[in-house]
Parts: sequence; C-alpha cells; structure tokens
Amino acid sequence: MKTMFVSLLIAVGFLAVPPVSAQTPNQDEAKRGIIDWQPTKTDTWKRFTRHHFTVDGKQCWVAVPPNPRSGNPWVWCMEFPTAFDDRTGVVPLVENGFYYAYMNVGNTFGSPAAQEHFDRFYEHMTAKGLSPRVSLIGVSRGGLYAYRFASRNPARVVCIYGDAPVCDFKSWPGGKGKGKGSSGDWQSLLKHYGFKDEAEALAYPGNPVDTLAPLAAANIPLIHVVGDTDDVVPVEENTAVIEQRYKALGGTITVFHKPGVGHHPHGLDDPAPVAELIQTYTTRRDTEKRQ
Repeated sequence: MKTMFVSLLIAVGFLAVPPVSAQTPNQDEAKRGIIDWQPTKTDTWKRFTRHHFTVDGKQCWVAVPPNPRSGNPWVWCMEFPTAFDDRTGVVPLVENGFYYAYMNVGNTFGSPAAQEHFDRFYEHMTAKGLSPRVSLIGVSRGGLYAYRFASRNPARVVCIYGDAPVCDFKSWPGGKGKGKGSSGDWQSLLKHYGFKDEAEALAYPGNPVDTLAPLAAANIPLIHVVGDTDDVVPVEENTAVIEQRYKALGGTITVFHKPGVGHHPHGLDDPAPVAELIQTYTTRRDTEKRQ
C-alpha cells in the first residue's frame, strides 16, 4: 500500500525523484562546456564572449568558444594577449573550440612571484573544468613567462608557442650580447628576481635556455616564430640556442623563419600553420590520455 501511494505521488507530480545517474551541476556544466566564471564584467573580444574575473589579486579573463571541444582545451597567452591576436592563430583556435585565457601579472619578466600567481590561475582554471594540460603562448618577453612555468610544471603543458620569444634575459633586457637591451627593464628585472647585483643575475641558471631537460623528458613540442633580422631579441642568442639544445635532448621543435623581418610584427601573415600544430598536439595528448 505504501509503495502504491508513493507511486501515485510521483505520477501526479507531488514527489520528484532525481535520476540515479544525475551529475552535480559543476560536473555537468564542465562536461557541456558551460562554466560559471562568476565574472566581474563580460564583454566581447573579436566576436567571442569574454569574461573578466580576479584570481590571487590579479585581473584575468577568458574568451569562450562558441562550441567548446570535448575536454575543454585552452590556450594561455602569458603576455600581450591582444597585441597581435590576428597573427598568432588564437582566433581560429577559439573558433575550433579552445578557450583563450590571460592573467595580468604586469611587466615582471616571469619572476618567481609571477610564477606563484600563475600557479593559482592554473588551479582556478582547471577547477572550473578546463583541461589539465594547457598550450602556452610566449610573445616577446612572454617567452620568459611561458618557459619558466613549463619547466616547473611540465605535466600541465601541451606545447609552447614562442613568438620572437626572450629565452635568455642576458640577451634581453640585459643587452649582454648583440641585442639592444633595455637598461630600465634590466634594472627592473634585477629587482623582481631579487638579485643582489648584476653578477648574480648573469650567473642565474634558470633561463629558458638552461631549463629544457624537463620539457624534453615530458615530450612537450615547441613552436617558434622569429624574424631573422630581430635586433631586439636576436635569434642567435635565443631561439637558435633553444633549437640546438632541444634537438640535442631529443625534443621536437618547429621554427618558422621570417626573412628580412625584425622583432615586429609578431606572428605570421597566415597563422594557420601554428594553429594547426597546436590542435594536432592537443589531439595527440588527448589520445595518449585515453590509452
């Protein structure tokens, strides 16, 4: 009799019984690519919805793809995320289901304090449902940000795309080689890293050119785009060193050269090859995860 009474209540709508397989709202939203970013502001970047929010006291944003790919892959531009966005391949990536994210830590040269902020940002984004592996973009000085994060967290990275990237701060802003350098930025870098003097900075073993072994061991592919006449971040002091050392470690690196081009403009006239590589490397990681 009691069972018949409960069945009657369900039938007429007085008693709701959730499906046994129902997921929590957060799990369900992440699965479908619908994420509550709790934004402080929402606007439009290009033709995509962009949500602004704060993490660890820093301003952040994420551009949302119209149709997120399974697994919610994302691309994180560490610095200058909108300066050359028509030339770096990020627009077709978002069109094809990638989230595009940024955390503003200012002109801090990938310093230890900046890396701590990046850790909190990564944790926030993955807790929201984005993929545990992210593709990093390092434009110019952003190369310091991207490579330093990746060498500390290789298991969190799909690939690195460096665009005229600084790979050794002795080259820029230090200006200790063929490049112009920047005396003001050099003094600022010394402070951000907490070096007691220039000699300590010059002896520092944590530049991207020095910390490639963890990336090669984790099979992280590298993509670089460089202007062959760059006199700000000279290729021979930065990308060429990365390329030679990474290949010696057994790593994969693709370098796109722009003959007769300097430090600007960044990116490629047709950024499709870069976007395609990032998509290929993402798909490969997804396949490895399922195996």
